[in-house]
Amino acid sequence: MESELKVPTMAELSAAGQQPEVLFWVGCAGSFDDRAKRITKAFAKILNRAKVSFAVLGTEESCSGDPAKRAGNEFLFQMQAVSNIEVLNAYEIKKVVTACPHCFNTMRNEYPDLGGKYEVMHHTQFLGQLVEEGKITLEGGKFKGKRITYHDPCYLGRANNVYEAPRDLIKKLDAELVEMKNCKKKGLCCGAGGAQMFKEPEKGDKDVNIERTEQALETKPDIIAAACPFCNTMMTDGVKNKEKEATITVRDIAELIANAEEI
Repeated sequence: MESELKVPTMAELSAAGQQPEVLFWVGCAGSFDDRAKRITKAFAKILNRAKVSFAVLGTEESCSGDPAKRAGNEFLFQMQAVSNIEVLNAYEIKKVVTACPHCFNTMRNEYPDLGGKYEVMHHTQFLGQLVEEGKITLEGGKFKGKRITYHDPCYLGRANNVYEAPRDLIKKLDAELVEMKNCKKKGLCCGAGGAQMFKEPEKGDKDVNIERTEQALETKPDIIAAACPFCNTMMTDGVKNKEKEATITVRDIAELIANAEEI
């Protein structure tokens, strides 16, 4: 039941004199976007199932600053980043896990220069670790015979060379992983990176997400797997544009695992 989902805040744990193993950084999309909230819940359910000691910042979490920086407002980025770093450091956070590659990239590569030094993991890396440690087991019966194509998020793949963690999880689901013609280092953007998520596209012949969706459809998938809330939105919009939503679903890796485990 939804009401049984346990997601403690750092403030609650700190008041009780406890320190979690990891901080789950939810991100703006995972907090406010209705579709992305389902990814957040799926990941939190997996953490609970695996008995991982975790917490979120809740109302103390602010935007990582990624959109501001990509849009060219370095001043606003540093204001947001420093504010977050002060909160994280006050709680003596050592390890951060996030389902957003934009937050992952910013906190991993740009926060250290501003005094925020943490071990930052993408949720697919952390999920892979949980599988290796035997804290979750993947019985992919539900996905046996399913064709899944995986879209590489730019800030996870090309920016940070994380290609195999999500793919390894898909393979463990007993699914057939089918690659698009543009994948891994040659992956194509969904069209929402670099703060493009928050504006209309420039004039052109075709939106990037339509081009990417067409590449995905060429693989004849049952499921398009994503590992980023922005990518999830753009690929879902692309599938709707092609009127394929009745036969093809777009799912985050965490949702696939939660579904396989019936969490």
